[in-house]
Amino acid sequence: MNVCIVGTGYVGLVAAACYAEMGNHVTCVDVNPDVIETLSSGKIHIFEPGLEDLVQRNLAGKRLTFTTNIAEGMADSLYVFNCVGTPPKDDGSCDLSYVYGVAADIGRHMNAYKIIVNKSTVPVGTADEVKAIIRRELAVRSVTVDFDVVSNPEFLKEGDAVNDFMKPDRVILGTDNAKAAALLADLYAPFARSRDKLIIMGTRSAEMTKYAANCMLATKISFINEMANICESVGADIKDVRTGIGSDHRIGYHFIYPGVGYGGSCFPKDVNALIKTSFASNYHPELLTAVDRVNTRQKQMLSHKIKKYFGTHGGVAGKTLAVWGLSFKANTDDIRDSAAIVLINDLTAEGMRIRAYDPAAGDNAGKLLSDNGLVEIVDNQYDALAGADALAVVTDWNQFRNPNFNFIRSSLSAPVIFDGRNLYSISQMTSLGFTYFCVGRAPVV
Repeated sequence: MNVCIVGTGYVGLVAAACYAEMGNHVTCVDVNPDVIETLSSGKIHIFEPGLEDLVQRNLAGKRLTFTTNIAEGMADSLYVFNCVGTPPKDDGSCDLSYVYGVAADIGRHMNAYKIIVNKSTVPVGTADEVKAIIRRELAVRSVTVDFDVVSNPEFLKEGDAVNDFMKPDRVILGTDNAKAAALLADLYAPFARSRDKLIIMGTRSAEMTKYAANCMLATKISFINEMANICESVGADIKDVRTGIGSDHRIGYHFIYPGVGYGGSCFPKDVNALIKTSFASNYHPELLTAVDRVNTRQKQMLSHKIKKYFGTHGGVAGKTLAVWGLSFKANTDDIRDSAAIVLINDLTAEGMRIRAYDPAAGDNAGKLLSDNGLVEIVDNQYDALAGADALAVVTDWNQFRNPNFNFIRSSLSAPVIFDGRNLYSISQMTSLGFTYFCVGRAPVV
């Protein structure tokens, strides 16, 4: 099958490589010629485990090509996937200008039946508007071409996107057209060999399903962080509480890890976009508003603990904090809405120096924080420690889980750890002589 993917971000590039891996011929389109040149050479411009190997293998097999020309990409393709970005506006609503721009381009170049697939995360009603835009462009050309617009939201986790695409829990298709559904079922058949994973519904329900899924996961994160904060106040231990509630199969253990709040390109954007959509429809989403508010507060939790501790040790000004982790979560270089960036900006605003390390996000963070003279990004996690007054662990990379604690203690000016991910055990920190602050548990002091 011939497939055109428009947009080479996390969603578009992963989709393109995975469709090609299943034997399809995929043309990937992007307006940035530098990105296209990079991809055509077999290098990728984003960090995603396993993706570069997939791209290189399918380039070599001539199943995957890249171009800046959307007409070329669409020419022989039955399926045209709209995977461009939908960044948040200043008011929290979703910027659909790129999605609508692609729709207009499709209308200007389409000469035969196509299935236009909205894979980007878009507000309810976007498929209807995309259809109207394409029709307007066809009318300008005075041509009549049959087409269908389908909502097919992605459910990919950054850091495990390839696996999520190749082995999906479900494939949501939003369409009322049996022909389009059947053709897309053919495309997805190799991804659902063990069982039928297709769920077909209306376009608006499919668009809403994506937002509902991300908002549910965000809600679980804010809930467990709220419980952790209450545990600290009443003398309970969130580790025990999590074990107790997670054992209930109705709740489960997924996404109830206390920490520094959610970030990245999806949850913050999607929660706020659905809040805006709700208000625009004259509905006040009280739960989602609280989820967002709790998350904003949680991102400041670690800096509050650091400032409180150093408040009895001369304040944070002039002190140095070693920071492990800059990405919003492990296995990605994405620093969008990262709690680490919030922490750094908050503490440097009061004069604290930061020496930080991340296995993947160091370059991105260095660019973002280049104007902050109090921040240094280093290339080794242990290089961040020398002479620092404390260590803050903000991202749960595997290499931070069992570090050389003796080296940490000897490198820091005082054995103090602020653990925003609860990676270390209370008993271990006690036996090693660390002053230790974590989330939802009594500190070791």
